[in-house]
Amino acid sequence: MSKILVIAEHLGGKLNSSTARAVSAAIAVKGEAVDVLVLADSVDAIAAEAAKIDGVSRVLTIGRPENAHPLAAVLAPQIAKAADGYSHVFAPSTTFGKDLAPRVAALLGVAQVSDVMSIEGSHTFKRPIYAGNAIITVEANPAHAVVATIRTASWPAAGSGGNNAPITAISVDVALPAHTRFVELKQGSSDRPDLQSASKVVSGGRGVGSKENFDIIYKFADRIGAAVGASRAAVDAGYCPNEMQVGQTGKIIAPELYMAIGISGAIQHLTGIKDAGTIVAINKDGEAPIFEVADFGLVGDLFKIIPELEAALG
Repeated sequence: MSKILVIAEHLGGKLNSSTARAVSAAIAVKGEAVDVLVLADSVDAIAAEAAKIDGVSRVLTIGRPENAHPLAAVLAPQIAKAADGYSHVFAPSTTFGKDLAPRVAALLGVAQVSDVMSIEGSHTFKRPIYAGNAIITVEANPAHAVVATIRTASWPAAGSGGNNAPITAISVDVALPAHTRFVELKQGSSDRPDLQSASKVVSGGRGVGSKENFDIIYKFADRIGAAVGASRAAVDAGYCPNEMQVGQTGKIIAPELYMAIGISGAIQHLTGIKDAGTIVAINKDGEAPIFEVADFGLVGDLFKIIPELEAALG
């Protein structure tokens, strides 16, 4: 019978929503148990959050000073040891999970399955390939543990508040590497919603024209309470920072509303928004590829259309 271990992603003492999405995928395996593993220096608050996620059987914690920062080289050996007896180890397909899961898979001597978007069976999964142009079915060897990253944009977050899973502290006897050390974390701060978890996202592309002009995207997003994203072309042109990039080489998102403004719609960008609920495109080129996937399209000058939309909002 399958037993799934989900690796909790957290930052600043708070659980990331990607963990609940990975739990949803774990539940879909229909195994015997879904456990969540929390690794940190101070685990109590994070574990309490994880215990409330619906479908979680129990929460395991490894609290030690070395786990103060999510270094894959330090966490992976502990996870590999803790995974003994589990048939599956799931991590979210975020920067955290993509850094961590390959190391865990290597330590367990198995091939990693990436970006799982659906569970077809206990060892059969579907994942995107060729920049999302095709979906492949992957069958893992049932004789070995499955290490997989979960495409969070393809899974809803499991509910929270209706569960009270037991929390158990465990210890693992493993030598931790000393060749990797934490120096500092640099991250942008913003009052806007987080790009990867926001229900509404407004993105700007090359058509915005300049870094100064990108201000119209920020203002409109603030007006409707949305996160702000960008195409790779806009990032490469220096209009906005790299962490705002949406697409195959950026963030994969699934908001309820996605507005693509001045974005032509290269396949690499469309890969990042394929799971969005409603897509609205604004572009002066009526033949732009973005209109092929948009639910609503406005052909025209974005610098005229956006003020008109703001006026209509009242």
